[in-house]
Amino acid sequence: MIYTCTMNPAIDLFTEFEQFAPFIVNRSRQEDYQANGKAINISFILKAMGIESTATGFLGGFTGDFIEQELAKKSIAVDFIHVEGITRINTFIRSGEIEYKAVNKGPEISETAQNKLLEKLQTLTEEDMLFVSGSLPKGIKDEVFIDIAKLSQQKGFQLIWDISSESLINCLPYHPFLIKPNDEELAHLLGVPALKTDKELIGGARELMDRGAGKVLVSLGEKGALYVDENESLFTTAPIGKVVNTACAGDTMLAVFVGKLIQGENLEEALICATAAGSSTAFSAGLTDLSDLQKLKEQIKLRRVVM
Repeated sequence: MIYTCTMNPAIDLFTEFEQFAPFIVNRSRQEDYQANGKAINISFILKAMGIESTATGFLGGFTGDFIEQELAKKSIAVDFIHVEGITRINTFIRSGEIEYKAVNKGPEISETAQNKLLEKLQTLTEEDMLFVSGSLPKGIKDEVFIDIAKLSQQKGFQLIWDISSESLINCLPYHPFLIKPNDEELAHLLGVPALKTDKELIGGARELMDRGAGKVLVSLGEKGALYVDENESLFTTAPIGKVVNTACAGDTMLAVFVGKLIQGENLEEALICATAAGSSTAFSAGLTDLSDLQKLKEQIKLRRVVM
């Protein structure tokens, strides 16, 4: 079974304005409310691919109810810990070519609720896969990532990380199946200002593998993607289009990449599809419905780098 864990979910409010000015009433010309959270997005995309998953994490208040209802509409199984407080609402404002992002902290999570989540994850087995993505809400320390990493090693389930925490480095000795940083996060993890060349990016990914990561998928934004494992180093270019929403592109890329592998596709096809899907979300107001995947795939070039 596939599980997705979002510890700090959100309702994302996407709004579009003719112009957005201070100290006046700005009236939107378009708005859209979406159940969100990085791993929740993965559940939505997997479902669109015909792959079942169970979404877990923490939810609270009327906003938490909305998220569960939206997942239920797609027949996605849920197993959340319900907490006091209100699950956050994030706002993304588009005005012309400018995008403003207002991201809130979320409710404080009690130690009791944290323990309940870990107890749920203790039931996973070697037949399961767990995606852990996104930020932590108030009350949870980064050490929870180490706890989950240890559980993965003890129970044998495949663990996939998409987190920006520096604690990811300390999770690598427990041998996660896959990690997905972007290029900036990869550089930060390695303590360098930037990784610009093919050699630097591949070398950075391989350094994380030397520390314990099984495979590394790096999102490169408008430049495409990089995948590295013990045998392969593959780059893709990105298709051209008007970027509308950058919030969920990486989640989409990760979900489609793993989903295609689950469905039996080879690495090259999985990476091309993942790059196309991530771009499709970037070109959309919210998550892609994957309907333009084939068209976008035609623009993508894949190259193998031997080092």
